[in-house]
Amino acid sequence: MFRLTQYMRELVAPTPVRRRSGPMRPVVIWNLTRRCNLRCRHCYTTSADVAFPGELDHEQALAVLEDLSGFGIPALILSGGEPLSRFDFFELAERARDLGFRHLSLSTNGTKIAPHIDRIAGLGFDYVGISLDGIGSMNDWFRGVPGAYDDALAGVRACKARGVKVGLRFTLTRDNAAMLPAMIDLCAAEGVDKFYLSHLVYAGRGDKHRGEDAQHDHTRRAMDLLIARAWGAVSAGQPLEIVTGNNDADAVWFLHWAQRNFPAEKAAHVAAHLAAWGGNSSGLGVANIDPQGRVHPDTYWSDYTIGNVKQAPFSTLWTGDDPMLATLRQRPRPLKGRCGACAFRDICGGNTRIRALQVTGDPWAEDPACYLTNAEIGVEDAARLTVTPFRGKSHDPAHRFA
Repeated sequence: MFRLTQYMRELVAPTPVRRRSGPMRPVVIWNLTRRCNLRCRHCYTTSADVAFPGELDHEQALAVLEDLSGFGIPALILSGGEPLSRFDFFELAERARDLGFRHLSLSTNGTKIAPHIDRIAGLGFDYVGISLDGIGSMNDWFRGVPGAYDDALAGVRACKARGVKVGLRFTLTRDNAAMLPAMIDLCAAEGVDKFYLSHLVYAGRGDKHRGEDAQHDHTRRAMDLLIARAWGAVSAGQPLEIVTGNNDADAVWFLHWAQRNFPAEKAAHVAAHLAAWGGNSSGLGVANIDPQGRVHPDTYWSDYTIGNVKQAPFSTLWTGDDPMLATLRQRPRPLKGRCGACAFRDICGGNTRIRALQVTGDPWAEDPACYLTNAEIGVEDAARLTVTPFRGKSHDPAHRFA
């Protein structure tokens, strides 16, 4: 996640650069269930409103919570499918609260929030993220169910009425890119605390519909708008926080903006903070547990499994000798093509590797969603490298690529 507003504030009120030291514990995104009442076109878990076999039972899920707590992860995000569709969601959320995770969040489509707002507010979530992919009928088309927009907006309003910090998530595609200004206006009108623009990732139904991914010029215009809105909020002392996800090239785009608009020393300070952040953190600062207990480098790497919490604790799997995790944690990573020759690898970290894998068969190839030109990343056309397809790791069932 690229915290645009946070780094923009460094231009106004600089803080010391803090670099990572010692072992890093990951933010864990736990897909509690694959069941969901919506049918989103970009769903990375290919969820549906049916029971899926093999999901963790109640006791297994409680054991995962105990292990994650003892492991000392910095944040736990309960997700799905639709997490409120899981039979024991509230019991698990209550246990997570009692274990005292430093940061406990809920990632939801929002349609079930309002009827359960009393229990949700009582759980003390640090943050509730609600997905909307357009206004009114656009969102309902995108999410496959009429009335989904109204129900999700009711969830937003219920959170605000009960003092629960709430944000909107918006996945940018060619179909809804024109609605981005209206989405930010909606945040302002409803008093939403955070706006999260997610770039499309080619996983699940998102891979099937990758042709709907926003074109590079759409993405550039979207980022210009976000930067303008974020700067307006920072300049006016407004609380709206704007973040982006799944395209770490956003940080480089922002750095270029800072270099054009601020003195060199201020831009250099921001660059130092961005390098300390390091961009894409799959397999290092973020991890995923899927509904069946399989552990992945992030939520989109569903075809690569490190192990299963039914057989070994997450803490053991994450600190083991998995070769893909080891390579993802390298700095610099063994990147190829434009990503390998990019002058901003220390900031971007190679962007989202799963897109490269889905398009080329090689997780280290250039990310096709990088929207900066060769000149903007310090690469000449002649610097393009040959991409060799990646074949995955043997036939070990614990490590498999589709």
